[in-house]
Amino acid sequence: MRILFVFLDGIGLGVDNPVTNPFARARLPTIEGLLGGRKLIAASAPAVGDRATLLALDATLGVQGLPQSATGQAVLLTGINIPARIGEHYGPKPNQAVADFLLDGNLFSRLKQAGRSVALLNAYPPRYFLGVLSGKRLYSSIPLAVTSAGVRLFNKEDFFAGRAISADLTGRGWVGMLGFPDAPVREPYAAGRLLAQLAAEYDFSLFEYWSTDYAGHRQDMTWALEQLETLDAVVDGLLSASDDGQLIVISSDHGNMEDLSTRRHTASAVPALLIGPAEARKTFARGLDDLTGVAPAIYRLLTDAAKRAAPI
Repeated sequence: MRILFVFLDGIGLGVDNPVTNPFARARLPTIEGLLGGRKLIAASAPAVGDRATLLALDATLGVQGLPQSATGQAVLLTGINIPARIGEHYGPKPNQAVADFLLDGNLFSRLKQAGRSVALLNAYPPRYFLGVLSGKRLYSSIPLAVTSAGVRLFNKEDFFAGRAISADLTGRGWVGMLGFPDAPVREPYAAGRLLAQLAAEYDFSLFEYWSTDYAGHRQDMTWALEQLETLDAVVDGLLSASDDGQLIVISSDHGNMEDLSTRRHTASAVPALLIGPAEARKTFARGLDDLTGVAPAIYRLLTDAAKRAAPI
């Protein structure tokens, strides 16, 4: 069994209101097809279909205030209720209290110690590494977890060679924003197929898509719809190139883009969309009701599967 975690920053399960919720308005034939024609909204969860399971996960974790990126992502990677431990939701980048939990052990480091291959499939441009080295840029929770596990972040050379995926999925940002006119650009469906092919090389891989959170802060319905339709086409390509040995987990750290009436995060439950073999989905979903259950479910499924496959 292999697991690909597609992390969508700032995605909650909102109300069925096309005026404020782009998920209630967007045309998402692939995702809605997985959900039996239902939209990715609060009223659709929980649901179990032939290829997919949808759960609603609590992101507030019993702590007052709105969930934030640093703590939410750290919870997803550790299984620890970090907001309860430090007394607040915190973000966007981890402070020392949040970083300490990630440095003490996270999904990447634990799986690596268990002999599993792991990777963050995002490609980072040269200026990102320069910013980190100069101290002008701080790692967010996910790259901090990856680097603390001794796993290399992919760079420009990896991206150009097809070993990693652009943060915007298509690569257009490398051309238009980063100044690389010869950067590879892919249509969303092709990007999804590449994502599946890269994920097949690792026991556990993660792809981080932050543009959804940015779209929510912008309160821009047109741009949000474009993001969702791109994502849907990527999921279509991803499914076309995936096999029965792979479980795809799509989830988030907090709500935001599902309610464009506000530029702030929301207290909405976040989706856990599981796509893959029925037994793997059933095992993964057992007891899963908030963010703290994601990392243990991934670790349990990967390590238990390896034990069952080991020769006697």
